[in-house]
Parts: sequence; C-alpha cells; structure tokens
Amino acid sequence: MTEAHAPAGPSTSATDGIHRVRVLLYSDDITTRDAVRAAAGRRPARDVEVTAWHECATAEAVIEAMDAGGVDVAVLDGEATPVGGLGLCRQLKSEIFRCPPVLVLTGRPQDAWLAGWSLADDAVPHPLDPIALAEGLARLARERVAAG
Repeated sequence: MTEAHAPAGPSTSATDGIHRVRVLLYSDDITTRDAVRAAAGRRPARDVEVTAWHECATAEAVIEAMDAGGVDVAVLDGEATPVGGLGLCRQLKSEIFRCPPVLVLTGRPQDAWLAGWSLADDAVPHPLDPIALAEGLARLARERVAAG
C-alpha cells in the first residue's frame, strides 16, 4: 500500500458548513455493521453528513478499498475474524501515507490499550453506545476535513 488514496483527499466542507464524508465500515458480522450504521445514522452530528458507506466483510476488501482511495474515515471491528480490526488498523497506519482516521470497535472498555497499540485515532467499546459512536465518528470526520 502506498499513497494511492491520498489524491482523492477528504470530502470537502460545503459553504453551508456541513462536513460530507465517506466511511469505510469493516466487520465480518453483518449485525455489527447494521448496528454501526444505525448508531451513526446519516448525520452523526449537525455539521457532519455521511454521504456513503463502503462496507467490507474481509480484510482483503478493506485493503483494496483503502488503496482505491475516497475514504475519509474508517470504522474497524476489533472483534472481526479471522483478521481483527485492531491488527488491520495497525497495518493500515503503518503502510498508508496519510492514512484516514480510524475508529476501532473494541470488545470491552478494558481493551483501550489495544486501541492505542493499533494506532487507532479513537475507540468505542462493545456493547456499542450510539452516542459515543456518533460523537467519535463526527470528531474524526471534522479532523479529516480540517486536515485536508
């Protein structure tokens, strides 16, 4: 992986002040993906709008999507199998120049140290708190758009 996704850049903030972002969502469990989409909704915050969800059920699909570009924020399930989102996050952060921000879903609150090891930008533990997930996603979206 290289900087192949970098030229696409983040979605821009329109003159209306709305940060429009594209989110990559990785989990081998469709119920987890559904829960994340439902928790975040189309508007995780007043100033953040998710314009597209790119769902992946395998690590290979995540790597391919990240290489293709056009991802503003990634949400990776740390409990996914056979490749967990924490290890995948560390790989992406190590191999992609200007990797988009990553929010990882950990198995429990005590796994925050694993999120740190993975180089994730934020973490939300299971069971998913919709407010914490929406706030984390919105914060990372704002940071990505601000960083340009």
